[in-house]
Amino acid sequence: MGNKMTPDLSQPCKIHVLGVGGAGMSAIAEVLVSMGHTVTGSDLKESAGLDRLRALGVVVTVGHDAKNIGDSEFVTRSTAVPDSNVECQEAFDRKIPLLSRAEVLASICQERSTAVITGTHGKTTTSSMLALILRASGLEPSFIIGGDVNEVGTGAAWNNGQLFVVEGDESDGSFLMLPRDFAVVTNFEADHLEHHGGYTALEHAFERFIEETNGPVIVGTDDEGGKKISNYENVITLGMDPFSDWQITEVKENWTGTSFRLNYGKEYDLNIDLPIPGIHNVKNAACAAALGLTAGASPESTIEALKTFAGVARRFEIRGKVAGITFIDDYAHLPTEVSTTISAARVGNWNRLISVFQPHRYSRIEALWETFKHSFDGSDLLFVTDIYSSGEKPRAGISGALIADVVASTNPPFEIRYIPRRLDLIDALVNELTEGDCCLTMGAGDLTSLPDEIQVELRKEDG
Repeated sequence: MGNKMTPDLSQPCKIHVLGVGGAGMSAIAEVLVSMGHTVTGSDLKESAGLDRLRALGVVVTVGHDAKNIGDSEFVTRSTAVPDSNVECQEAFDRKIPLLSRAEVLASICQERSTAVITGTHGKTTTSSMLALILRASGLEPSFIIGGDVNEVGTGAAWNNGQLFVVEGDESDGSFLMLPRDFAVVTNFEADHLEHHGGYTALEHAFERFIEETNGPVIVGTDDEGGKKISNYENVITLGMDPFSDWQITEVKENWTGTSFRLNYGKEYDLNIDLPIPGIHNVKNAACAAALGLTAGASPESTIEALKTFAGVARRFEIRGKVAGITFIDDYAHLPTEVSTTISAARVGNWNRLISVFQPHRYSRIEALWETFKHSFDGSDLLFVTDIYSSGEKPRAGISGALIADVVASTNPPFEIRYIPRRLDLIDALVNELTEGDCCLTMGAGDLTSLPDEIQVELRKEDG
């Protein structure tokens, strides 16, 4: 094997996974061991995820050492592991193929009829819904999804059916590497422009993704970007537009969920109930239903699976209620995501909606800060923190204050408070929140633990 040969996973082999504790790599390891391969792994620290992998038969070592590779036939690593890592150096010295996560994922895709879900927003939720629809139809799908599916308790599984559901990541262009027979593009907006080299290059990447898919591609066309990339023979359009192939109509929203009608010519006419709020989730569910039915799911199972969908961690996740205050956490970190999340939260019967936002990555905020201008409309009070770096180095003049200032420039009917430090933010929220409020935390960084921290402080005050 050369140092970059894509492995043939149809036969059992020995594989070492570097950074196996991370969500992306642990899902790969779980699927590889379920496929019948001998899998070892290493990570810097212990975690509950490592215990789960050990229970599945993965031999896990905490700490990096050249000897961890053993007699592995190839090594795969997360993007967080540099070439200088001692185990990577060992692989180089011994000419053992050292592969990226995307390369191994592409090899897994070769073993099944693969449905790749991509798009700027909604990938994880749509993938989860699709996996559950296929399961409910008895098709026994395999899947690798970016978040744990509540009904399954994991984000990865390798089952006996011929269908494999996987999220395709456009952030680094790796979605183009995945062989696929079906696909969904949920929507298409500006993001990850630094990697792709601009909006036009990103658009070309999505167009190539569509062109190179072997079968039908469901494209959400309610946004301008989706419309622009929908003019291909294998595209089936979906949206609220009456000219869409799959049409969403009769949407009804309330705090406990949504309902809508999904129509595809004379073939399908489904009345769907979702136990989660938000127009964005209606569109995610419609995409999942459309692809599920295209891939062989039954209408009855589709309706039933969506009726019981319990959501995905960090996607409009209710995190508790203390002193009459409801806490909701969401992964929203792009302007449209924030806007749709706030819109969903507004359906609730709160006295006030207190939004808390943690900007994500210096590069992203540098490129997109002006587009957040109206994203927080509908809030009664907005707190903005400093930027979660996600490993990036700070950039001169780029901070969370850019978001706070651009929102303030519109003279909104709500107050904006920029509080960069975590402890100051906790103090401010504990003093501000009152009975009947909803505290909505949004961001892709470590803000997700904030609801728990605030609830601990509020319970102390009650005690």
